[in-house]
Amino acid sequence: MNRREFHQSLAGLAAMHVFQNKHLVPAPTQGPFRFSVMLWTLDHKTPVEQCMEMVASAGYQGVQLVNEYRAWSRQDMHRMKAHMRSLGLVCDTMSGIKTGFADPRTTHALLAECNALIPVALELECPQIILLSGPRIAGMPPEVQFKASVDNLQRVADLAAKHNLRIVIEPIDPLENPTIWLTSVADGFRIVRTAARPNLKVLYDFYHEQRAAGNLLEKLENNIEWVGLVHIADVPGRHEPGTGEIDYGNIYRKLAALNYDKYVAMEYYPTEDPVTSLRTSRLFALHAAQTKAQIR
Repeated sequence: MNRREFHQSLAGLAAMHVFQNKHLVPAPTQGPFRFSVMLWTLDHKTPVEQCMEMVASAGYQGVQLVNEYRAWSRQDMHRMKAHMRSLGLVCDTMSGIKTGFADPRTTHALLAECNALIPVALELECPQIILLSGPRIAGMPPEVQFKASVDNLQRVADLAAKHNLRIVIEPIDPLENPTIWLTSVADGFRIVRTAARPNLKVLYDFYHEQRAAGNLLEKLENNIEWVGLVHIADVPGRHEPGTGEIDYGNIYRKLAALNYDKYVAMEYYPTEDPVTSLRTSRLFALHAAQTKAQIR
């Protein structure tokens, strides 16, 4: 879908909304998805509280944090939580662990960082933490890093489970990070299947996977039970769905057909007013999900 078709689709949705209101038929609900935004993609000069207000104004339910919380005092933490609640938002996912899970030599450091982050997650009432693999280790066979990934993630998942927290692992495409070990969801799914922990899943970032390997729908369908979160941005440029080469209409329809009921998180740089852009992206996802029968 190109940008023109994208906005035509949105215009159609808006017209349908007006028609329904005229005839006293309820407008589309949130559908199967919950929506969130990675706050780092919004203007870094904009205060976090204002970014949260923008997300809420666009009709979203969640925000995702990377390192924003590191500068917060305890009083800041309470203020941010109260502000989110007043806006009807939750912190659904956070990251910030620097130690990778694919190095057998850094198990102690990884667990120490997780132990330090867990109280922050609990304070923010955030149920899910993102982990990255870290780099390929020169001279270390891939199967050794695979085993280290499984062993380390089992330990982390068991630790998180004690606090009712979930872990998602995120592959990063090698164009963005040429040294990273985990570059595709295919390997990510193999890791979580082997680790076999119910609170351990894969973050399926369609932007990264398109750049790394493509074949987005087949991997999604074959592994949906192991998908804990999806991230949304188009290729190239990391902008709104509809600005690049990924057919997000098909992706949303497939997610709906597979009964995906977790967060759909926007992680893109808006090319227009952020509230307008985020609202448009949310409505497009809802409209596509309602036509899931078109995908067989």
